[in-house]
Amino acid sequence: MSANALAPRFFIAVVVILLFCRLVSWTIGRVGQPPVVGEMVAGVLLGPSLLGAIAPRAEHELFPAALKPVLYVAGQIGLVAFMFQAGHEFRSHLDRHIARAAVAVSTAGILAPLTLGVLLAIGAQGRVGIFVSGVSPGVTEAFVGVALAITAFPMLARIITERGLSGTRYGSLALASGALDDVVAWCLLAGVLAVASGKPKPIVAALGGIVIFGVFVFHVARPLLARTLKQGGSVSEGQVLIVVAVLFAAAWFTDEIGLYAVFGAFCVGMAMPRGVTSERAVGTISHSSRIIFLPMFFVYSGLNTRFGLLGEPALLVFSLFAVVVAVAGKFCACWLAARLSGQDQATAVRLGTLMNARGLMQLIALNVGLQAGIINSELFTALVLVALVTTLLASPALSLLDRTMPIRSERTGAETGAELAAAPG
Repeated sequence: MSANALAPRFFIAVVVILLFCRLVSWTIGRVGQPPVVGEMVAGVLLGPSLLGAIAPRAEHELFPAALKPVLYVAGQIGLVAFMFQAGHEFRSHLDRHIARAAVAVSTAGILAPLTLGVLLAIGAQGRVGIFVSGVSPGVTEAFVGVALAITAFPMLARIITERGLSGTRYGSLALASGALDDVVAWCLLAGVLAVASGKPKPIVAALGGIVIFGVFVFHVARPLLARTLKQGGSVSEGQVLIVVAVLFAAAWFTDEIGLYAVFGAFCVGMAMPRGVTSERAVGTISHSSRIIFLPMFFVYSGLNTRFGLLGEPALLVFSLFAVVVAVAGKFCACWLAARLSGQDQATAVRLGTLMNARGLMQLIALNVGLQAGIINSELFTALVLVALVTTLLASPALSLLDRTMPIRSERTGAETGAELAAAPG
């Protein structure tokens, strides 16, 4: 398909994607679900799981094979902006007063589902078609563990902010735990990808690249961003241009060394200076991208999700076990760690509930694994189901807890990034 023929297909596909994602988000929002859940569901519905099943010709005409790489690239723009904001929020929510408890909750929330996920994949070997020919079973098993260990930190941050808990001890603890969880999980994912290559050169490139990237972020990007975003009035076009240039350069470099663009974007977000101007710059860059480009990532993921595969009994059983392992491992481990670190029962239960949601972060990891060729459509579909179920459970469970187990809101006295984000502009 020529570029001239592809362009109109792209534009009409974007119209359908944006409007349908917004419609599903609005519908699901009526029952208390956040917009990201609606976009996840919309992406699946526009793929072979529904549209392709009832109107395969319509799906093919709307999303021809030649269009998929374009949607992937456009979705990456949305992801880079999204992870940039997530990295900035991560730094904003650091609180040394709850560091010990956050480390305990995060560590438990990673180790338990990681271990259970690996054991589940080991048990599936030879029984379920989730392994890719030519890829070491150990790599697939490790990937399943890492995927189940991920927490949807950006969604967690929004739930805390929307409920007015960003300045409470419980809110700060949840945010710090979720952020630490995802940082470690992404590092583990990078390790899995490096090992999957089976060659020393990519591993050396990744390790050496991390060192070079760290020097760039702390000695070049951070000072440049600090000088660019000095306190002032509204954010200028020149300031936005410099921030975006740094952001995309970081995304390019980490992609080149095998750590993927989202890792670089997250680190640049962490390197952003504090202050109202910085907050406005992050909001300017992430807001439009969130509306326009991120839904394309959900649809691209949906086009690779085939829930019809769950008609195979072995894969369906594996998928259900994966959901149970994910929920039990993350919730129970985080709850227990919170209790052992001195948190009351109401706080501990909520921490387990919030940390259990995988959301967009797991979808990102799954797409990384799919692009790297270390997982197949069967495993991708099974783990998308985990992401959907665990994310759908979060808001209703928290609403139920608010009615049956009220929590006492204690302000920490620490100014958080969420409070700054609420500033106009």
